[in-house]
Amino acid sequence: MFTRAPLIIISFYLLLLAGFSSTIMAEDDIDRARAARNPTTAANILYKLAKNKNPEIRQNVARNRRAPADLLFQLAHDEEQSIRITVITNTATDKRTQLYLANDASQQVRSVLARYEYTNSSVMDKLSHDESVDIRIEVAQNWNTSLATLEKMTHDSFTQVSQIASHELTKRQLEAKADK
Repeated sequence: MFTRAPLIIISFYLLLLAGFSSTIMAEDDIDRARAARNPTTAANILYKLAKNKNPEIRQNVARNRRAPADLLFQLAHDEEQSIRITVITNTATDKRTQLYLANDASQQVRSVLARYEYTNSSVMDKLSHDESVDIRIEVAQNWNTSLATLEKMTHDSFTQVSQIASHELTKRQLEAKADK
């Protein structure tokens, strides 16, 4: 029994050390996550952080308003849906990235894009032809949808889409007259 005591003690220290190294790793990830969302973090660091295996760190990069447009386009290709959605809601995301995300396989990603108040009107035009009726409805309700797109949507094959588009078109035309 006495000979097992050193083995038990060594095992205990190894377990303690393993837990300690996990804590260090977790602290490193916390620091990386902070740097990823910090608007003063240099672009070259953001590019490195965008390749991190931890999705929370990549999401913080996608959230960073100072992230370069090319980096946001890169993150728009991320396998994690939540990161692609975060890219949509970053006001630094450009039209090219929005157009790419308008083709996303995930209906939820396209839905967020259709509802987002800063989605480019040409992207809204593209989404107005989406296979999903729900997305077309969201496009018809979005203020950034152009009058020309709304006019086309009044002829949608799905009655609810055409009715909402017609209502929004009339509402905007009345508002425009009232502003004069």
